Amino acid sequence: MLESLSLAAGLSWASGLRLYLTVFIAGMFQRFGLVHLPDSLAVLGSPWVIGVAGVLALLEFLADKIPAVDSLWDAVHTFIRIPAGAVLAAGSLGHADPAMLTVAALAGGTLAGASHFAKAGTRALINLSPEPVSNWAASATEDVGAVTGITLALFVPLLFLVLLLVFLVLAGWALPRLARGVHVGVSRMAKHMLPNSERMNRLRSKHD
Repeated sequence: MLESLSLAAGLSWASGLRLYLTVFIAGMFQRFGLVHLPDSLAVLGSPWVIGVAGVLALLEFLADKIPAVDSLWDAVHTFIRIPAGAVLAAGSLGHADPAMLTVAALAGGTLAGASHFAKAGTRALINLSPEPVSNWAASATEDVGAVTGITLALFVPLLFLVLLLVFLVLAGWALPRLARGVHVGVSRMAKHMLPNSERMNRLRSKHD
């Protein structure tokens, strides 16, 4: 039961950070016999699933390094990562009682949402800065975090669950502050852009 719980939590949490990379890694582990996923998730080991997940993971890796594209990618994937986290969490319990599967799906969607919004909020705040180094560093940290998280969830479940609790506490503290920081940053940008636009309009009026 501990392994199933860790698998469900690990897949859903990592999906909020890097959905396609998570599916790719889990599929590769299954394909090479390093882990035995439940029958409901055995399809992740399909060459087709691994191939498509690998291509999408590469696209996400590239998109994540470009600030404007990264923010748009995160916005679109709000509607993909969270449902996917719910499905993967439910699939981790195999053919369990429907009530348990429903609870797992709800918890998995919540975990995926927590990691996704923590990632998206942090990156939105970082993307307000014009320099690219912090964006690349944050992106690399997320790549390593997703790989490390799913690996620990599969092979060291107890340690992963302890670290997950720490993450949830930190996320609960940080998310409201991230939301306020993004709001303040966007407001400042809007105030900076407004005078520029007014200045351009005046120049056009004089020219006319």
